[in-house]
Amino acid sequence: MPGPDIITLSMTEIARRIAAGETTAVAVVEACLARIEAREGDLHAWAFVDPELALEQAHACDQATPEGLLHGVPLGIKDIIDTRDMPTEMGSSIYAGRRPPADAACVALVRGAGAVIMGKTVTTEFAGSHPGPTTNPHNAAHSPGGSSSGSAAAVADFMVPAAFGTQTGSSILRPSAYCGVIGYKPTFGTYNIAGIKAAAQSLDTLGLHVRDLDDIQLLTAVLINRPFEPLKAPAARPRIGVCRTPLWDAAQAETRAALDDAVSRLEQAGAALCDVTLPAAFAGLEEARILINCYERSRHMTNEWRDHRGALSDRLQVVMQTGLDTPYEDYVAAMRLTEDCRQQSDVPFDDLDILLAPCVDGEAPEGLENGGNPRFAGLWTAIRLPALSLPTHTGPNGMPIGIQLVGRYRDDDRLLSAAKWVLEKLGAPSIG
Repeated sequence: MPGPDIITLSMTEIARRIAAGETTAVAVVEACLARIEAREGDLHAWAFVDPELALEQAHACDQATPEGLLHGVPLGIKDIIDTRDMPTEMGSSIYAGRRPPADAACVALVRGAGAVIMGKTVTTEFAGSHPGPTTNPHNAAHSPGGSSSGSAAAVADFMVPAAFGTQTGSSILRPSAYCGVIGYKPTFGTYNIAGIKAAAQSLDTLGLHVRDLDDIQLLTAVLINRPFEPLKAPAARPRIGVCRTPLWDAAQAETRAALDDAVSRLEQAGAALCDVTLPAAFAGLEEARILINCYERSRHMTNEWRDHRGALSDRLQVVMQTGLDTPYEDYVAAMRLTEDCRQQSDVPFDDLDILLAPCVDGEAPEGLENGGNPRFAGLWTAIRLPALSLPTHTGPNGMPIGIQLVGRYRDDDRLLSAAKWVLEKLGAPSIG
């Protein structure tokens, strides 16, 4: 039977051990629940956990023959994603106690593959910028980032091996970078988003918080219906473009140091690196993304605005009013810019496998009110490219600093393969 380190294992290893009879789903879930009980009072990562329901699912797995790829493996679900047997409250009192009649598509798929749904992880209000109660697992005085704050923190703190997040700006990559886990935002539209509360339909992307790159492969196999194959690093040395982006002046010293260190060490390890300058139009992408987000969100949330305005945070009311005041012509111009830049995005990848770019401004901010700026990841979200945050560095306060790897549109497999090589060469830092 497993020792106390069972909670540190990847999804892939947990699934293998359960299938091989080396452990049980109940033993894994009990270990995760024990960790949640010990740490949740400090972390506040969960909007809903029912130990009896989690164990009921685990017992059912242990009484069945392992068939699905995720048989008996625990998974956290961001609380804007519908679950038929748990509340989906979206970080808002408006939906307190709401019980959806059906699972979101992604939840139904992982259930079908045998996953144990551990509970609902905290989201900022409607996956926006108004924070929830979650703290950073490495220092409770600092933000975990948002909006997928609970998902990133729960994975980082070994409460669950993986969790779903969503990204409209940098809501997967930023909390992953702040909490010291791997964040994956696939190419826009890769994973089905039916049953997920919309923010901006042109940007919303379902993604993952994990501690092992192979877990991305495992979950992707379930979500898009393809065989699972462990990641392999590329046979040839990867060709990496170093893209500091037009936002480089906003990078704090620790982000600059992390990127420069990654460049130096990857070059020493044999990667072929070169500097990449983005087309001039890319300088306007983050402003365009913000406009699109405000405009589309103000339409998605018309009901909440009309009937429950007083229950919305001041921050969200500003976003809504900004969107409602935005002329349609401005929205179209912003959409055209993102579409034009998407068409130009293949140019930086000429003769390159991936781009290496800054992920966050710096370490997680102190306090919970400031969840960090989305700009460094939002740039790529605007043009729908796949991206990863890798936990490779620490800042001056010993807090995690992630680097960002960006792939060509619809070329996620090459991105993930190159990421395996990069992570093998850089490793993950020891964080106190």
